[in-house]
Amino acid sequence: MRRLLFLILMACGLSSVPLDAQELNCTVKVIHSQVQGTNTSIFETLETAISEFLNNREWTDLQIQKDERIECTMSITITKYEEATNHFTGEILFQLTRPVFNSSYNSMVFSMKDANLEFTYKEYDPLEWNENNLDNNLTAVLAYYAYLFIGMDLDTFSPLGGTDVLHIVENIVNNAQTLSEPGWAAFRDSKNRHAIINDYMESSMEVYRQLQYTFYRKGLDEMANNADRGRAAVTEAIEMLKEAHQNKPMSMLPQIFTDFKRDEIVSIYKGHGTEKERQTVRDICSNINASQNTYWNRIK
Repeated sequence: MRRLLFLILMACGLSSVPLDAQELNCTVKVIHSQVQGTNTSIFETLETAISEFLNNREWTDLQIQKDERIECTMSITITKYEEATNHFTGEILFQLTRPVFNSSYNSMVFSMKDANLEFTYKEYDPLEWNENNLDNNLTAVLAYYAYLFIGMDLDTFSPLGGTDVLHIVENIVNNAQTLSEPGWAAFRDSKNRHAIINDYMESSMEVYRQLQYTFYRKGLDEMANNADRGRAAVTEAIEMLKEAHQNKPMSMLPQIFTDFKRDEIVSIYKGHGTEKERQTVRDICSNINASQNTYWNRIK
């Protein structure tokens, strides 16, 4: 919550606290157990290069304290490595979390697997980034997620607070249409990079972005002060999720949300709240993601 205070203080020109420019604190892991007969130093060097690229860069003008940097993890599994061409194939599993006010609990903001990772990297080559000249797929992918994480995090602290940053994500996707590697093509995959930011920023899905503030700032952050009031806001957010799903039934975002929020939602309502609240949340989540009905039934 100190991050919210800093945003307010900066807006008013009142902050005298030492600030850091780097926004991310991303834990990076490169997993290469599926690749045999290769010197492992290339993967260790890659892991270090990616970590430094994400964490040592000033992505925006946002000024925050070092201990307020946005927490995220990025596990990159390499499934194929062609040493002769320096070509890597794999996937990324990422998680973005956010601290909850007056607690030691970090809540998941977004988590998904990107199965379309291909890039070329030569050991010890510097990772450089130029938004207007996308000629390296690895840095394009990393920048995409860096800005996505920052924009989504800001949305949880103020309504549509990440808009300016998320427009940068849109620009990256638009410029990446010329890249030959998979994951960027428009309207080809309902869960690729284009689909995620396109759905997230579409006007008919604005309610999905609005629910981020309702769920986290009005809901979870309020739970320590008043559990019933906080839970009521979470219920409101779940009803907004229903509206988003109705507005764009083909969007994967509501289903992805219920996938990574499943356990948290169950814990909020199991044995708590009114019968009407529990039934409402159970019905909405089941309608969006029936594959998790075993868990949703625990609410009721």
